[in-house]
Amino acid sequence: MPRGRDVLGADGSCYRPRIRRPTGGPSGTMRSAMPEFETLGYEEVDGVAWVTLNRPDVLNSFNTTMQRELRTVWRWLRRHDAVRVVVLTGAGDKAFCTGIDRSEALADGPRAGRAGSPEVTPESVASDVVSIGSGTTPFMFDDPGDNLGPKSNDFWKPVIAAVNGIACGGAFYMLGEVDFIIAAEHATFFDPHLTFNMAASFEPLQMTGRMPFGDLVRLTLLGSEERMSSQRALQIGLVTEVVPADELRERAGWAAGVIAKAHPVAVQGTLRALWAGRELSRSQALGLGWAFVGLGNDPEALAEGQARFASGARVEWRLR
Repeated sequence: MPRGRDVLGADGSCYRPRIRRPTGGPSGTMRSAMPEFETLGYEEVDGVAWVTLNRPDVLNSFNTTMQRELRTVWRWLRRHDAVRVVVLTGAGDKAFCTGIDRSEALADGPRAGRAGSPEVTPESVASDVVSIGSGTTPFMFDDPGDNLGPKSNDFWKPVIAAVNGIACGGAFYMLGEVDFIIAAEHATFFDPHLTFNMAASFEPLQMTGRMPFGDLVRLTLLGSEERMSSQRALQIGLVTEVVPADELRERAGWAAGVIAKAHPVAVQGTLRALWAGRELSRSQALGLGWAFVGLGNDPEALAEGQARFASGARVEWRLR
């Protein structure tokens, strides 16, 4: 079984991801600044960070530690300029993520920061501990999604999800906030809440912009009784590409590498514009267009792009 920062590969072997520093970058600074993770694998190559949900023994379900570490990695990557794009995936080939670790969430007895906790002190409120569920009343709710997703952590570098198996329930906190999804052929999607008499709210709401309403309602109401295949997910636009499992890393890595070659400020300005279009009305988003263009166009980068165009050099494109 994997230990610490070891990651379970698709072939069942364990490996410890390494960081390959960009050529010419400062030696020693990256490794000293990088947080240590217990539940995440981390690898960095040529401007692309690979963040791996690394609890394969429980199908990569998230506990409080993973919540805290995901929040930490998103916020750390905001200031880590060597990384321009992130690929988010799960360890092994059985699951991307199966939501919250119910063995922890339903543990007997009250715990600090949860409903029924015997004491909430200023010290516990000010601490960095991530709580699951509500505080002392149902009106002050600490939702796991506040920690898990990149956008909830104000992270605006592109994030690609490489889904390598089951993605259900709380996995939608993350899939709802990534920028696009590439899935392995054996990937499946479902929401088990109603099967266990739990109301589904935050998770399907995260997916409202990802799939047609009827498909989302069906997926949510049928619970664990029906799973959406990767091919159906492709048909409705939930995923952008379906590939054999052994090609998933290559395809996600290729897409991430292409994005990483573009100027990061232009990429992030473009991303903010696209998400504004998704979350605001058309006229509201267009009203902000000038701001995204003004902030995202760097004069030196524009000059470099124009020189590249004038040179006559063109890319070797792929057809999807």
